[in-house]
Amino acid sequence: MYPSSIHAWRPDDPRAAECRAQSGAWVHEQSEASIGTAGDVYSHSRLSAFERCPRKFQYRYLWKIPAEGESIEGFVGKRVHEVLERLHRVAESYGVPSLPKVLWRFQQMFAEAYDASRVRIVREGTPLDFYRELGEQCLANYYHEHYPFDRDETLALEEHVSFQLGRGGRYAVQGFVDRIARTRDGAIEIQDYKTSARVPSQAEVDGDRQLALYQIGIGARFGAQHRVRLVWRYLRQRRTLVSTRTPEQLGELAAQTRGLIDQIRSETVFDPKPSALCRWCEYREGCPASPERRADRPEYAPRSARRTEAPAQLALMF
Repeated sequence: MYPSSIHAWRPDDPRAAECRAQSGAWVHEQSEASIGTAGDVYSHSRLSAFERCPRKFQYRYLWKIPAEGESIEGFVGKRVHEVLERLHRVAESYGVPSLPKVLWRFQQMFAEAYDASRVRIVREGTPLDFYRELGEQCLANYYHEHYPFDRDETLALEEHVSFQLGRGGRYAVQGFVDRIARTRDGAIEIQDYKTSARVPSQAEVDGDRQLALYQIGIGARFGAQHRVRLVWRYLRQRRTLVSTRTPEQLGELAAQTRGLIDQIRSETVFDPKPSALCRWCEYREGCPASPERRADRPEYAPRSARRTEAPAQLALMF
């Protein structure tokens, strides 16, 4: 069904090294053990946090202040991603489960993880059932769109990508790709699931940094001769957006990202950027710039990082 000449080369394969050389010296894939030994490790989320609000970046990544809960939107998005990962793994190993089983699994995971004391519904008056049903609709849309899940071949799910945007270990980048697939025309797709209400324009996704960084990180594995497509699946609206990048565009992105990392490292003030997003911020009750700051809360202060546990292995049964 799929071209047999495409190989997902691992970083230590000589052919991967050759492809890295062809695509430029600005990317060097590395193992988890080696990443970040010469400096901090950055991700799209970390970079975006600085761009949106340097103060929030300081709280989360420099002072290591634990998040005070999460938004219901983020909570639902996590559960949808978890179920989609499970769906693809089960479909590959045991056969495609029925939609009622998929939705039942989502309901179970939603109920088990939901904690009213830490998951916040910002939009007052919106019932919890609205968000549960929203997650179910996202999953049903995806299921109907892709059933029987034989249009492409899954190469990786929730794939950890780590690489350098230069030599010397100064620009370590990492991230997690929702799904990497090989299509019937031989292209490699880097796919991202979205549960947000807004669908961006084509111009916005053509300038998106996240998936393009992932392409830099994994592109060498599959050979420079194979096309790579960046794919966003907006599950609520049942819409798919696709974009591509040239080697020149990826090189420019790498340079821009290195510049942003340098800017972050040279920052000393970390001024807040108050906006409508403050209502969803997990630090809103203790941030001096937040309109929802509690008077009885002391100001945040630096603290040592806490060790985090690795996520549990997903069981492969619905």
